[in-house]
Amino acid sequence: MGKYFGTDGFRGTANENLTADHAYKVGRFLGWYYGELKRQNGDDSAPRIVIGKDTRRSSYMFEYSLVGGLTASGADAYLLHVTTTPSVAYISRVDSFDCAIMISASHNPYYDNGLKLINGSGEKMEDSVIELVEAYLDGKLNAFGKEWTELPFAKGDKIGRTVDYVSGRNRYVGYLISLGMYSFRGMKIGLDCANGASWNIAKAVFDALGAETYVINAEPDGVNINENAGSTHIEVLQKFVVEKGLDAGFAFDGDADRCLCVDEKGNLISGDHILYIYGRYLKERDKLVNNTVVATIMSNFGLFKAFDEIGIEYAKTKVGDKYVYEYMKENGCILGGEQSGHIIFSKYASTGDGILTSLKIMQVIMSRKKKLSELAAPFAEYPQVLVNVRVKDKAAAQADADVQAAVKNVTDALGSTGRILVRESGTEPVVRVMVEAEDKETCQKYVDEVVDIIRRNGHTV
Repeated sequence: MGKYFGTDGFRGTANENLTADHAYKVGRFLGWYYGELKRQNGDDSAPRIVIGKDTRRSSYMFEYSLVGGLTASGADAYLLHVTTTPSVAYISRVDSFDCAIMISASHNPYYDNGLKLINGSGEKMEDSVIELVEAYLDGKLNAFGKEWTELPFAKGDKIGRTVDYVSGRNRYVGYLISLGMYSFRGMKIGLDCANGASWNIAKAVFDALGAETYVINAEPDGVNINENAGSTHIEVLQKFVVEKGLDAGFAFDGDADRCLCVDEKGNLISGDHILYIYGRYLKERDKLVNNTVVATIMSNFGLFKAFDEIGIEYAKTKVGDKYVYEYMKENGCILGGEQSGHIIFSKYASTGDGILTSLKIMQVIMSRKKKLSELAAPFAEYPQVLVNVRVKDKAAAQADADVQAAVKNVTDALGSTGRILVRESGTEPVVRVMVEAEDKETCQKYVDEVVDIIRRNGHTV
């Protein structure tokens, strides 16, 4: 991760550590950079860059700042307006844009925001370009064999223009509808849109496919995104599904790149459950390419045990859908994701897509003619205890010989009945100690043993 950009873009509190000036400069750089790439290849046409945003109050400010920077550098800015991250990735890819920008802080509260950069293939921007963006923000840009203290402004008829491109968002909705292999007629479905980007998309898709659709948290006002709503507050949808007697429910986050589900009994169906349900569905039809599902090291131990039982292989990446997608692309896998509900179906999308995920789960329900609770039943989630320990030095705490010995002792004691994972936070001075085992008491016992040694050896703040 760089100085400004993490694994999911440049994120921060609006106008504190992510300002309108930052957005303007990002626009200035991208407009100039993609124009210069074209000129180097003998193409004098304006770069085309598409922008989407979620429902935060500050998203409009960042949109206008980006547009100012892009057009000042000679790029044409195409506006999808309020839409989902996966829709921006889709349009960037199918309409041959030079790149795309999504304005969102995903599941964060409204006062945060972020800039997610997407390349012309609909994938997260290459690190090499991100590094140049950061260099420009710091006034240290060296590109195309030259140092740039400032970027040139476009002049005359080379100044960029703004294009209303809501039609692109509508085409994405049509694409989702086209993926519906079954009619949902007779199904009562709940949708929690988190007062976010899916509020005017998700219901349209489910209605078009014939569902009796019940929607909550689809009245954004600029400050209520993710507030007691969506995938980070799944308990709201759990209660709603039971009260209304629905067949299933789907909860999205602020930019709808993730989805968690609720079965007809009100039980949570996590990202791990989704990987199991759809992975098994593919395997039973001999369509699971490489017989492999890609998860992260944070996926529940029970998922891997369940895959072992049905003969599905799995890969574990670092935490972050970026790493999941990279592994999938390099190894030709078609299904991967995270416990949080970032699920990637690479045959259909280049990023996690919450609404697509809900459609694929509905596909399994309709095809198998089973309730969601029945589809999830064979996967037994292991109990888990996770403790975050604030430390002086994350690397030193993990490298401590006594800590490593304690971790090895726990690993040996658990054997094939569980696991321990010690990892550092990417954003805080914290070491996370997590144990999964067959019962909560065992988890707590082994977590306490490791945490006590970290504290006893003087690593805590």
